Amino acid sequence: MSIRSLPPLAQLRAFAALAESGSISGAGDLLNVSHAAISQQVRAFENHVGVQLVVKDGRGVALTEDGARLGRTLNDGFGAMTREIDALTGADAARPLQITTTPMFAGSWLLPRIGDFRQRHPTIDLMINPSPGLTDPAAGGLDLAIRFGRGIWAGLESELLLPTDFLIMGAASLVGDCTIGAPQDLLKYPWLQELGTNEVANWLRTNGVTEKRMNGLTHLPGNLLLEALRQGQGIAGTSRAFVEQDIAHGTLKVLFEDPNPGSGYFIVTRPGPPRASTKAFIHWLRRQAAADTERT
Repeated sequence: MSIRSLPPLAQLRAFAALAESGSISGAGDLLNVSHAAISQQVRAFENHVGVQLVVKDGRGVALTEDGARLGRTLNDGFGAMTREIDALTGADAARPLQITTTPMFAGSWLLPRIGDFRQRHPTIDLMINPSPGLTDPAAGGLDLAIRFGRGIWAGLESELLLPTDFLIMGAASLVGDCTIGAPQDLLKYPWLQELGTNEVANWLRTNGVTEKRMNGLTHLPGNLLLEALRQGQGIAGTSRAFVEQDIAHGTLKVLFEDPNPGSGYFIVTRPGPPRASTKAFIHWLRRQAAADTERT
């Protein structure tokens, strides 16, 4: 297709903003234009391509299947253009490096090491958002996510940083010398689960234990969960990487272990070349993980 056959830029921007925000009003706010202007441009865009891209949905609108696919393509294209222009002009250089990960990973692995990054890269400003919610890296916003899983997130690139197995743990002060032969043996104990996640609930259901049969389930932020686990306030599931010293000292006991080759914490980024600050942070993460491997 020749560039001459493309719709006017105003139509492309209006529809891309609608696809990104999910509403006419949101698109207007993104582009700082009236809602009527967005509606007019989107209708003109539909006439140009000859395909219905938007349908009414209650008081708002929704994208058709064709519209959703085209919206993703446009936003990928505008994102790539934004990154290239920012790289050429240096406009993106001063923006803080934005990172998201779970509170447990942030408190147990990242923050104890972050001083080393500050010493090596004192001019890079950091914004770390410890949240269990999944937010995708995007141009001009979030630069990097560190997520637990198997590295499969549609439309994103991932690199295994920290392989780790999933453990069901209990403090020695809680379980003592009791024999734990099956998950059902844990029904008499209270349970802890990281707020915003469902790993423990999934593990219990997989092993035939429902939440209704449990003694109680307390949801906590990840950093507080590990502290509560160490205090003997309940049984919890966690990654081995966070409790190696507790296991070695005998303060925490491994009750069950789910080896899962290929799973662990991944560095997750959007496709395309990263900013210089993102590249420096990824290189530092690799060095930290490699140092952990050498120590074990």
